[in-house]
Amino acid sequence: MNDAGLVLVSREESPPEKLSDVVYDGIVGLIARGDLILNSRLPTETELATRFVVSRPVVREALGRLREDGVIISRQGSGSYVKRQPDMAVLQFAQVGSLADVQRCFEFRAGHEAAAAALAAEKWQEEDLERLRVTLDLLERCLRTGAVGIEEDRHFHEAVARATRNHYYISLQLSLAANIATGINITRQLSLLGTSERLRAVQAEHDAIFEAIRQRDQQGARLAMQRHILNARQRMFEGL
Repeated sequence: MNDAGLVLVSREESPPEKLSDVVYDGIVGLIARGDLILNSRLPTETELATRFVVSRPVVREALGRLREDGVIISRQGSGSYVKRQPDMAVLQFAQVGSLADVQRCFEFRAGHEAAAAALAAEKWQEEDLERLRVTLDLLERCLRTGAVGIEEDRHFHEAVARATRNHYYISLQLSLAANIATGINITRQLSLLGTSERLRAVQAEHDAIFEAIRQRDQQGARLAMQRHILNARQRMFEGL
């Protein structure tokens, strides 16, 4: 940010396809810091393009994603308004330009991992169930000790993929490990700053996934996993 208060986006540092992600994060930052308050009207596309030193199409793409994620809402003939006010803490746990990408990753995971959970409910063998029990116990320990539990959470989801007995699900889950860990870090750090009820709710979601898989309830496992990931996505932009 320069002395005039403009958020400068370097095209050398950010490839063109990521400029909208940087603008997305910048607008989230303005809302989280209170520069744009709840229910207030956003600046026009032209004003935002000037502020972030990008083109209007880039701003338009960022605004579209913010609408999809429930952060802003459009009112016909009136412009865009702040619908939700994320906590400032979300900015502490995310790299510049990563929030939009994390949201897209959650979108993908909600479908992919829900399908994996359903298949795991059908295909698991005893060693898979034991692996899931161990990862669930480790997550419970994190809850008791106040640890963040990034790796423990990621290992739980990898254990679900392994229980599918399908190498495509396993390979894809492992290939996304870094992206998934980024989202887990943000949401679990935010949960640690929240209430104990919020922490327990996150653990209860993991418990529900495990229990549905254990009972070989394919539809239940699918819905439990989808609910968990979409809830995590929602929690990223909730206040504490």
